[in-house]
Amino acid sequence: MADAPGALPGEFALIARHFRRLAGPGALDLADDAALLDPPSGRQLVLAADAMVAGVHFLPDDPPETIGRKLLRVNLSDLAAMGAAPLGYLMTTALPKDLPPDWLGRFVDGLAADQAEFGLCVLGGDTVSTPGPISLSLTILGSVAPGAALRRAGARPGDSLWVSGTIGDGALGLRVLQGKLPGDPGGHLARRYRLPEPRLALGAALGGLARAAMDVSDGLVQDLGHLCRGAGCGAVLQAAEVPLSPAARALAAGDPALAGLCLTGGDDYELLFAAPPGAEEAVRARAATAGVPVARIGTFIEGPAEVRVLDAQGAEMALPRGGWSHF
Repeated sequence: MADAPGALPGEFALIARHFRRLAGPGALDLADDAALLDPPSGRQLVLAADAMVAGVHFLPDDPPETIGRKLLRVNLSDLAAMGAAPLGYLMTTALPKDLPPDWLGRFVDGLAADQAEFGLCVLGGDTVSTPGPISLSLTILGSVAPGAALRRAGARPGDSLWVSGTIGDGALGLRVLQGKLPGDPGGHLARRYRLPEPRLALGAALGGLARAAMDVSDGLVQDLGHLCRGAGCGAVLQAAEVPLSPAARALAAGDPALAGLCLTGGDDYELLFAAPPGAEEAVRARAATAGVPVARIGTFIEGPAEVRVLDAQGAEMALPRGGWSHF
């Protein structure tokens, strides 16, 4: 059906109806071809992008509110890993024409809730239709003091290895939602899969202390390997020290496969970082100020850029894979 004379074309009407309420001042009411942004004085820009596809990064029947929030939060986690503060974001949505009538409104509701929580707004983007699954892409912009960004490279032999929060909840939550694992009392694991918690306050607090950092998205062991390659050294990971939530511990107890999944499954979006020897008290103090629990889980060592995973008895664990890969 053609648009009536003087009416907004369909795509622009959709933007006005759903996305305009997400826009901040730099977005120019989403009425121009691009946004205008004044970076904070004396700060470096930090940019990151992530995509999510139905059936790969979220389940097709996930609530639309959580899909929008997860899309934003996985990008915020990239800022957290660099110690950056958010400024705004650009978003592209490729949506099937047969979506339920309320899907997009609920998706935007989720984004609006997290914009308010994390203090940022949409700056622009694009909206298209697709015959395939829902495909979403978000580019986030943040800022950091010059020279203060946390990087993957920088760990040294002798540095301690730390992680925030708990590990394994996301991977277990996905399998609970797929019906592959038994119940999840209280829904903790499902929530952790659908709504990761970007550790922005911790990332900012670690500036000048952590020597290297990244977020855990593709599996703890695999992502630790990235830190090792950046540092040109190895690491020993003490599996018994990796923090698990009570829900994850209950499922993984006595099941080596699930214990291994917690180390390799991904979707954690916690911070993994290196700190120099003797910095344990400082790390714990800064984490407490940020309100985020942390755990020391290993050590960087001389040698090739490899990860050794040891069990509680000090024996090396054989894992079928290190983490998730798209290819």
